Amino acid sequence: MFKKMAAEALGISDIGAVISPEHFDKVDSDDFLFHEDGEKIYFLIKSKKDEYCFTNFAFIHVDGDSAVSAKRSVKRYEYATSQISDVSIETAGKMDLDVELKFAVDGVLMSIDISKQYLEPLKDIYKALFAITRSYHHTAVAKDNSIRSLEVIGAMHKITQVGSNEEMTSRYRALVEVANDTYRQLAKRDFSDVFETYIHS
Repeated sequence: MFKKMAAEALGISDIGAVISPEHFDKVDSDDFLFHEDGEKIYFLIKSKKDEYCFTNFAFIHVDGDSAVSAKRSVKRYEYATSQISDVSIETAGKMDLDVELKFAVDGVLMSIDISKQYLEPLKDIYKALFAITRSYHHTAVAKDNSIRSLEVIGAMHKITQVGSNEEMTSRYRALVEVANDTYRQLAKRDFSDVFETYIHS
């Protein structure tokens, strides 16, 4: 605790701040967004070394080597293909200067220290991330149901009932198209609705 207090007093700690929307265009993360596809920032935490950016499509971590280095490593985790889990907040004690947002991305733990003055907006991103994790379960159930349904439909089309190779090919293509359409509908990429529901800053 005393180390943390001393680090803060000396200005060498890496406690983050929640950046307000009017400053989103001034952060490094903005340069790596797919603006052409309608991607936009909904929540951003910035420390001396790092940026933790939450867009409608992905979580972006701009990882700095040190507070004085210009070198950056950009890591992008799309919600549609990278699983977010184990979302939690560790609130501050009376002597603590920060709170901690924790979550895992594909099993890799992210732990972000934020000044405790930002606890209220931090509750918003906690809710949004938790809602995204909840959607993964709903999507998995729907995908499983759709696969079972396609298997039943496929079983109904017996090879012996198909008149020709052309007809069999046509039926196969129709089933594949149905499967692809179903997957596209279930594989949600844009979580704008979730962020707009829970982010109030």
